[in-house]
Amino acid sequence: MAWERGRGMMMLRGLVRQWQQQSRGITYMPRPGDGNPRAVTLIPGDGIGPLVTGAVVQVMKAMHAPVYFEEYEVSGKMDKVPVEVMDSIRKNKVCLKGGLATPVGGGVSSLNVQLRKELDLYASLVHCFNLPGLKTRHDNVNIVVIRENTEGEYSGLEHEVVPGVVESLKVITKFCSERIAKYAFEYAYLNNRKTVTAVHKANIMKLADGLFLESCREVAKKYPVIKYNEVIVDNCCMQLVSKPQQFDVMVTPNLYGTLVANTAAGIAGGTGVMPGGNVGAEHAVFEQGASAGNVGNEKLVQGRTANPTALLLSSAMMLRHLQFPSFADRLEQAVLNVLAEGTYRTKDLGGTSGTQEVVDAVIGKLG
Repeated sequence: MAWERGRGMMMLRGLVRQWQQQSRGITYMPRPGDGNPRAVTLIPGDGIGPLVTGAVVQVMKAMHAPVYFEEYEVSGKMDKVPVEVMDSIRKNKVCLKGGLATPVGGGVSSLNVQLRKELDLYASLVHCFNLPGLKTRHDNVNIVVIRENTEGEYSGLEHEVVPGVVESLKVITKFCSERIAKYAFEYAYLNNRKTVTAVHKANIMKLADGLFLESCREVAKKYPVIKYNEVIVDNCCMQLVSKPQQFDVMVTPNLYGTLVANTAAGIAGGTGVMPGGNVGAEHAVFEQGASAGNVGNEKLVQGRTANPTALLLSSAMMLRHLQFPSFADRLEQAVLNVLAEGTYRTKDLGGTSGTQEVVDAVIGKLG
């Protein structure tokens, strides 16, 4: 009898452990109609863009995610984003895009910047964190870089004063500085983050970056539970590569943000694995978080070996934005499980797998 009781207790403990492993905690209660499929504008983009966006489409279909895509061909070589594409994004409110090549020099403006300005996607968010199974120089990195996306050095106000002398204007406004600071603190508050650090160069650009800092300080007073720090951008870069664990949420003007985000991404595992997106009051565009400098890499395109991880994780961000948390969890966990196992990795992560092999592995891990 004692043996039977002992065996029964062991079985009970096993069932409890199984329930604990399967349990997701308190359930998510959707509003009526939240399960209706959502339209998402899809821009495959240039170079590796069609490969990695194609990976996302495959995974979404495999998991029966409640989204469908309206696909449009857009190239960075175009003078502007076609009207029908902008209309689609305005209608759907959400867009997923691959990289768009931006010509260096010349008179063609960046379509990425056009999208941000026309849709007022004033906040760029890049999440840089250690991923399971990927060995990096630093552990315990978990940084969110929030960058003002519509002004600063990206204002596009340049002209030739006289032959051989070019003037480029950096525009900083209190309105844009306050709203990006508010977004950063709001993000920290809603995601249980403890510290917001403002990155600046106010020791030199006393008026422009001074206004940015003044705005951040005013907003910080409204969030007393969140610690507020400031760091000069050059010192920030040095601190990032020496002790990145000290940073939590970072808020920056436009140009500094792209430098800080790419540095943090390189520290945490590379641009091929870092998710990100751009958001405004009405619209959101999700894309690879850090620099898409590999967008035109012909070897990756021809060999079909582009890393889809960053865009897959950005798609999980998109699913959460659309209030499909269970699908986001499944997608994110499948990607992390594949990375942790280490069997299927693209060349940038030390492996030999192609894009499709990684996609098939992720699909195989979907719960």
